[in-house]
Amino acid sequence: MTARVTPRRIVFVVFDGFQPLDLTGPHEVFHGAGDYACEIVASRPGPVRSGSGLLVHAAHGVADLDPAATDTLVVVGGQGVDRAREDAALVAWIAAAAAGARRVASVCSGVFLLAAAGLLDGRRVTTHWAREEQLAREHPEVRVDCDPIFVRDGRVWTSAGVTSGMDLALALVEDDLGRDVAHAVARRLVLFLRRPGGQSQFSVALWSRQPATDPVRAAVGAIHADPGARHDIAGLAAHAGLSPRHLQRRFTSELGVPPATYVERVRVEAAQRALTEGDEPVEAIARRCGFATAETLRRTFHRRLGVAPSDYRARFRSTTGPAGAHHVSEEGETV
Repeated sequence: MTARVTPRRIVFVVFDGFQPLDLTGPHEVFHGAGDYACEIVASRPGPVRSGSGLLVHAAHGVADLDPAATDTLVVVGGQGVDRAREDAALVAWIAAAAAGARRVASVCSGVFLLAAAGLLDGRRVTTHWAREEQLAREHPEVRVDCDPIFVRDGRVWTSAGVTSGMDLALALVEDDLGRDVAHAVARRLVLFLRRPGGQSQFSVALWSRQPATDPVRAAVGAIHADPGARHDIAGLAAHAGLSPRHLQRRFTSELGVPPATYVERVRVEAAQRALTEGDEPVEAIARRCGFATAETLRRTFHRRLGVAPSDYRARFRSTTGPAGAHHVSEEGETV
């Protein structure tokens, strides 16, 4: 295969009050992959102050950077986005750059700038969970889904923000250069490769109350270590070194849910990952994740997620299949 002569041009849009990691995380992913030329544009060239006070130099302002030369447009988020979307020149430049770009992406609340530029009508998008209600309220023309960490709808990619911007960038690299290159970048950056877009912003480990004592911590650790194991109350009590009745009481008190409920949540999350990361049959995933049968998995998915496992896979699966095969989005575009 002949090497590319011209690197793909990635243009990041920043503004006063942007979130630094929304820029630096994806920037490092693209830089580490090679084959990319990264540039930063703002309303005007010069220093741009992030929300945390970090100064970043924008080499270009919208008046001097040709929007037509953009391969991938990445609009970052941050607390300053509400003021930035009132900047008519910035919004107009984003719209012009997006018109000719091969793809358009936003990190976190950068999605508000894409919406202001009229780029999201009828599209399914995500953003940081804290901005979900605002986005849905202010842009009813957009289909907002703030469960996944990133969403691809045709050539428009949106992410939940902060660290998920790096997951999005890895997916973009994989889409361009293949899984091996994305994997190599993730290893260099000591990242988990590759949280799929369907990974929830509301993961069990992140959002659950944390165990306060070592016995309950041991039981929780056993559940996460092997979701598909037989985690009945007797087995968990053995891990905790407590009687079943004592563990049931302590577990519920410390985590706010009984052990059986927690186990089911972890198993559902494990099944979600398996469905989006590979082509293993649903029946095999059900057994491996502790559901015994595909029917049990299906009923649990319908109760917890409101969707069948097969539909979940079609909606959230990896950007490319095992052989780099393309998939079709819900809108019918080949992606």
